[in-house]
Amino acid sequence: MNIATEGNAFMKMEFKRKAGVLLAVSSLPSPYGIGTFGKEAYVFVDKLAEASQGYWQVLPLSPTSYGDSPYQALSAFAGNPYFIDLDELIKDGLLSESDVVDLKTVANEEYVDYENIYIKRYPVLRRAFANWKTLQDIAAYEEFVKAQGEWLANYAFYMALKGYFGQKEWALWDEDIKCRKADALKHYEELLRDDIEFYKFIQYKFFEQWNKLKKYANEKGISIIGDIPLYVAYDSADVWANPKMFCLSEELELTNVAGCPPDCFSEDGQKWGNPLYDWKAHEEDDFNWWKARMKANTSLYDVIRIDHFIGMVRYYCIPHDKSAKSGWYEKGPGIKLINAINSVIGDSKIIAEDLGVTGPDVEELLEAAGYPGMKELDFAFDGDGSNTHLPHFHKKHSVVYIGTHDNETLVGHIKRASEKELSYIMDYLGVSSIKDIPDAMFRILYMSVADTVILQMQDILGKDNSARMNFPSTLGDNWKWRMKKGEFDDKACEKLRKLADTYNRRS
Repeated sequence: MNIATEGNAFMKMEFKRKAGVLLAVSSLPSPYGIGTFGKEAYVFVDKLAEASQGYWQVLPLSPTSYGDSPYQALSAFAGNPYFIDLDELIKDGLLSESDVVDLKTVANEEYVDYENIYIKRYPVLRRAFANWKTLQDIAAYEEFVKAQGEWLANYAFYMALKGYFGQKEWALWDEDIKCRKADALKHYEELLRDDIEFYKFIQYKFFEQWNKLKKYANEKGISIIGDIPLYVAYDSADVWANPKMFCLSEELELTNVAGCPPDCFSEDGQKWGNPLYDWKAHEEDDFNWWKARMKANTSLYDVIRIDHFIGMVRYYCIPHDKSAKSGWYEKGPGIKLINAINSVIGDSKIIAEDLGVTGPDVEELLEAAGYPGMKELDFAFDGDGSNTHLPHFHKKHSVVYIGTHDNETLVGHIKRASEKELSYIMDYLGVSSIKDIPDAMFRILYMSVADTVILQMQDILGKDNSARMNFPSTLGDNWKWRMKKGEFDDKACEKLRKLADTYNRRS
């Protein structure tokens, strides 16, 4: 056994034969310019149940910052305030209809305008907070704050400080608070007391609404799959509050950062810019930060998909001032981190995103952990019948997709495919026309022996690349696509229901 997997081995996590849909919460219809935990989220859950689906996979629910990526979040624990449904706050008596008029008048039903939402949303939430303070009914809030513990205190303080310093990243704050000097912490806690309370209130409402929606989904037979990034953002509450857990210089500046070498996503590789973990420090602390993170995610999700699982085996180091091509691999924490994770997740389950340049060491850790890995049909049809993403190589204990948020849509992929690839796809699927590829692709995926099948909503709706969620290594046009109200209609539900019935994936 490889040194990365020496230690405990676990039983395979059992997944029933089911199917599901990948749709970011931000992509839900709503009158406020971005998807929320409101009425249309419940409508979507009803549609999933009608379509005999067993899973709703979401992207990270974390608060976003510059670039709007949920994979570069302000906190690994907190929830995105944009997802708080304003209509629910009206029902709670915290807002009036007149308070939200401006947000409705500028809403775009096709794409998220993050800048506009950032400008308009927070003043409305501040108004809700001010009204809430007059109610004097805070028992549930105080119970929530106590239950969350350290992460909530760190996040609320960090966000208040970020506002005080003009939204600059923490590395540009005054030296005393940047370095968390005791006197500075005390001074700013007193100075920003009301702002700190505001950010705690936001999280209280986020989790109140999400827990209600998740309970509704579970009662309908829908389990939530939540995607979590392996790494956290440099400009985050996590790094500011726990700098010793990350590879930073003595001046708390970035040294080497995370990314990946050249691959099928990018011929130049990808430089994500996240600080790397100081795995020795985590091990010496018994991986307590990771335990807290995973335990928190078990309350958010039924199944946790760990993005970039490969980084647990070996992680790619890139000098922060150089390109991804200048990077190299270091050994990851391996089974030691898996032991820590599995010690706190209880009955929750894990999916490992093991795509990319793998190898025996990754496969060994995956086997030792007991987690299912992933396959994607987007990578399968290169004309070589030995490609392990092809359905005839699928394994029962795995999760299969056509593509995820990082891929082209299926229609977009077909439009850009070479004649050779299209010919092979049609031969493999047994179709004679390009227009028949999507339905045949859905069918062969559902036919797979893999326990779990997940389709992107964009592919179900036949969207081209204008609906693509993310173009890796780019900024400006990502994370914006939204599903219009009523698009996930009875016809689409019936198509999924028939597939689920035919191939024994009925929830």
